[in-house]
Amino acid sequence: MSPASRIAFTATVATASLIALALPAAAAPVTFTCEASTPIGKVSASLNQEVTASAPATVAAGGDIAIVVDPAPNKVPAKVGDYTLKEVKNFALKIPVPANSTYVSASLSGGSGVGTATVSHENGTLVLKLSGALAGGADFELPTVTVNLKAGASGTISSKLGGTSFSDPGLTFTATAQTIIGPINAPTACYPNPNPALTTTTIG
Repeated sequence: MSPASRIAFTATVATASLIALALPAAAAPVTFTCEASTPIGKVSASLNQEVTASAPATVAAGGDIAIVVDPAPNKVPAKVGDYTLKEVKNFALKIPVPANSTYVSASLSGGSGVGTATVSHENGTLVLKLSGALAGGADFELPTVTVNLKAGASGTISSKLGGTSFSDPGLTFTATAQTIIGPINAPTACYPNPNPALTTTTIG
């Protein structure tokens, strides 16, 4: 049984810098490699994501940048293999603060069907969490995340999704499937593999 759900999201990264023009948004496929822990052992799966990103080509040293991550509307699968997917809960998506930048603040806007969402800055990473559960077969839209940054003195600012391994995942959730022995919870850890830069901004 594979409890990993095909939860797709589209991330849009844009700048609010007053001194740099934004590059056109570019779509890039991202594949998450996932591992679910089930009563029958570890189960591997993959989630194919389409990510659209944009960012300024350049920014002055010390300049302001706003990175905006805008997930597209989506639908939770109603089935996982031969089993009914009851819900997806404990959802957390990581967006690292890029190197050569300093975190200032973050906020959420919009979204639907997700209950209460929060974003926090934890050790250099923005973490988007949902307090409630997404029911199997339900429509939802994650809120837009706006991250305000200060550019560093030099170099480049490259944005990526979080995660490098199952022990350092960028996307985690628990899938609850209905089986003949009752509901089974399957904690799932995912990371982008490969994890290319979505945008690159030159400081200077």
